[in-house]
Amino acid sequence: MLDNMELALLVSSGILFVSILITKAGYRFGLPALLLFLGVGMLFGSDGLGIQFSDPKAAQFIGMLALTMILFLGGMDTKVTDIRPIAKEGIVLATLGVLLTTFLTGTFIYYLALLVEKYVTLTYPEALLLAAVMSSTDSASVFSILGNSGIALKEKLRPTLELESGSNDPMAYLLTIILIAYIQAGGMNIGSAALSLVLQLLIGAIGGYLLGRLTVWLINKIDLNNESLYPILIMTMAFLIFASITLCKGNGYLAVYIAGLVLGNSRVVHKRRIATFFDGFVWLWQIVMFLTLGLLVNPHELLPVTGIGILIGIFMILIARPLSVFICLLPCKSFSTRGKFFISWVGLRGAVPIIFATYPVIAGIEHASVFFNIVFFITILSLLIQGTTIPTVARKLKLVDTNIQENVFNFDLPENIKSAMSEIMLTPEVLKHGNKLMDLCLPDHTLAAMVERDGRYFIPRGQTELKVGDRLLVISDNDEALLKAYQDLDVKKYTLKKN
Repeated sequence: MLDNMELALLVSSGILFVSILITKAGYRFGLPALLLFLGVGMLFGSDGLGIQFSDPKAAQFIGMLALTMILFLGGMDTKVTDIRPIAKEGIVLATLGVLLTTFLTGTFIYYLALLVEKYVTLTYPEALLLAAVMSSTDSASVFSILGNSGIALKEKLRPTLELESGSNDPMAYLLTIILIAYIQAGGMNIGSAALSLVLQLLIGAIGGYLLGRLTVWLINKIDLNNESLYPILIMTMAFLIFASITLCKGNGYLAVYIAGLVLGNSRVVHKRRIATFFDGFVWLWQIVMFLTLGLLVNPHELLPVTGIGILIGIFMILIARPLSVFICLLPCKSFSTRGKFFISWVGLRGAVPIIFATYPVIAGIEHASVFFNIVFFITILSLLIQGTTIPTVARKLKLVDTNIQENVFNFDLPENIKSAMSEIMLTPEVLKHGNKLMDLCLPDHTLAAMVERDGRYFIPRGQTELKVGDRLLVISDNDEALLKAYQDLDVKKYTLKKN
């Protein structure tokens, strides 16, 4: 136990410092940073260096705060133009997909428990509860791993996965709560359970949208006289939205995701500063959340569930998740078979299932501690098997889009400037009419603003000689003409960002 505040602060800052440093090793060896944070928490926990932490209510509260911020930022970073073409598929995966995964996995767990009843005997509702806790794709893991993978995906796979992971937690949460109530009451009216499910989703969706619009109006109308206060105002609104919608019997997690989606796709003042603040702030919450969950578990208690955990985990990865995805996307023509296989593979477990596993513990459900250890073990298994192989699987399935290049300028125009900004890589085909800037056939009202060459940046003129491999920053007020010019120039690699 920690005896004083100074020692507690020293230990806490030391754990954070180790967590941040260890991410460098994660990038080097292809390990998800979130898995490493879990490992650091376990290292400092009761079976490691001896920090005693066994309060599931505190872990649940920390997880709730962290998920609010993670989902809110996930919504802010999601562009409506990206998800509109795949919105139907994403919503089906986030609702029906979670339901199918729960029943497929729950049925498997029930019969598996019968085979190994000397260890644990589960009723069918209990088996479904364990499956429901693990049924959603973890948003923190997906946002983090896809964001750090450094690859661009074809077939609009990334927005599909981000939409699914950002909006499927409510369904898993509702199933978890309903099944806990069912087990405690010894039964429940299926009609009332279905009505509760629909009402929570409706209240969450409508309330999140309306309060998101209110947040946008408030930010643009209020004058705080200090730019640094706007991110704090938005953080306050995110927590207010979650709490108020939850108290109104709606789903707070869905509400904050939709509110973030509304904010991120609206014109608001100081948007770039707000985004920068939230990016670092959410990383802090992710670290704290995974460290807390790592401290909560006792690693020696994972050993007895290793066998059953491996069987359930492999079933979810290889059977339940792919079967659910292919059933949900059966009528969908937007994705190839390879694309559906990739969506199946990115069914990552992470912090959300572990947090949801604390609900049966707090509710006093029989076998809840076993549930928690199984969920924790499967989360580690998922991050190790799936989380470390996502880029490799994408390449093997030929789903990496090599025509999209990484931005080297990291420059954005103010929100009130209506224009298109683009970065293009100069190839021999682009320079076939001459190697000077004036030889490029760019449309009217287009400015070649900057050139990047071997890490050096300079402003070009008409007589500037360009070289193969240069990156050219172009700004235009006519994005359609710019795209046509790229086709005429035979440009293969470019990024186009529209304000």
